[in-house]
Amino acid sequence: FLHFLSQTKVELVCLRSMKKIFIIAAIAFAALFISCNDTPENPNVPDVYINFTINPNSTEYFEINTVSGWMYLTSHRPSRGIIIYRYSLDEFKAYERLAPNEPDYCGELSRLIVDFPFVVDTCLNVKYSILDGSIITSGYNGYPLIEYRTQYDGHTLRVFN
Repeated sequence: FLHFLSQTKVELVCLRSMKKIFIIAAIAFAALFISCNDTPENPNVPDVYINFTINPNSTEYFEINTVSGWMYLTSHRPSRGIIIYRYSLDEFKAYERLAPNEPDYCGELSRLIVDFPFVVDTCLNVKYSILDGSIITSGYNGYPLIEYRTQYDGHTLRVFN
């Protein structure tokens, strides 16, 4: 009988330990999930519908026929245009030309420009990486580039929000 009781106690201790481990793992998972979205939403994102397709391998878009190529495309206001960058053979980046921080600082017609490998806000003298949209200028705290989603199937590039 004592053998049975001691075995039951061991099983209860194991269950309690497993329960504690499960709770700790759940809390760690939740914290990880919450911390992944720690960048506040940029209030300067233009309220514009972006959804178009192009053939980046055509001669019309020769600037982006090769990796590291980039070009400007026009868009409907309040967007100030889009920068298309060919990141790899099968991946593209699309960035809004509206400055993500203080967009009207130099007037409502100002636009970001590409000075490869950077995208530059010449009004605030801020540089961003064309590779991922992050701020390169040291000591400047602000939003990264406004990025649109892309899909590429080998022939057609879709840019959308």
